[in-house]
Amino acid sequence: MARRSSRPRRPPRASGGGPMERAAHAILADSGRTVGRLAAHSARAVAAAAESAVASLGQGGSIYFCGNGGSAADAQHLACELAGRYLLDRPPLPAVALSTNTSSLTAIGNDFGYDEVFARQLEGLGSPGDVLVAITTSGRSTSVLRAVEVARELGMVVIGMTGAKGGAFAARCDLALVTPHDSTPRIQEGHIAMGHALCELIERELFARPARTGGGRSMVRPTRRVVRRPARRPAR
Repeated sequence: MARRSSRPRRPPRASGGGPMERAAHAILADSGRTVGRLAAHSARAVAAAAESAVASLGQGGSIYFCGNGGSAADAQHLACELAGRYLLDRPPLPAVALSTNTSSLTAIGNDFGYDEVFARQLEGLGSPGDVLVAITTSGRSTSVLRAVEVARELGMVVIGMTGAKGGAFAARCDLALVTPHDSTPRIQEGHIAMGHALCELIERELFARPARTGGGRSMVRPTRRVVRRPARRPAR
């Protein structure tokens, strides 16, 4: 038997200018153009969303995220940036992805239908003045639309993230962060870019403001507020 070489195989070299390289170039160029358009298209909305989130957190509010599939992954990603850290060593922020508790998701989906998996959690957790970041690339995810409906009934601020065809969904939200593209991968890339900007603005404002007395930076811990929860709605 011939002895197998212990040397690792080298990955094949990309053929210069071949079809695979041209396709990769086109995909990356499209992605870059889309993200590059966000500065002009969405900076004002991102800033307004950050201001709303900072106001809520400063009063002891919480931020909830929801989405399906890749948007569920984005929800978890952005929640962890706030609950853990983004760039600064600072106190954690109350940020929760509603897609992470599999027992709640499966129980609610089984007993009430999948459309209620986020809405029912919000009914138990949300309070007036909290923030919901609702993510749907198409703008048509019923479970996300139901969460938006409940959030508005509770007096929460709704920040929607969607794509170019999600205009009807965006109109249901207080603020909309829209990726100007109709392809799901490009929309999701825009969502993470805007989500990162949102997290950075929140962190800077709450924990890295210039101290009023002069040099140095002040660390601002959000205060806790006591909120009387609204009476539970009767079963539909």
